[in-house]
Amino acid sequence: MDYVAALLPPVVMAVAFTALIVTIIKSQGGANKAKEDAAVDAALARAESAGQEPAAQRG
Repeated sequence: MDYVAALLPPVVMAVAFTALIVTIIKSQGGANKAKEDAAVDAALARAESAGQEPAAQRG
């Protein structure tokens, strides 16, 4: 019975990790994908423009 007690925690963690990965993969895409992509693109554009403004003002 000691081997069962020794193997149980890694097996439980492996199952939980697999469930987490499956959930992440299933939540990708779907109806909100375009909206999420647009939000990320807008955030990246803001970060790029904010990073370039101080350099333009110094020059």
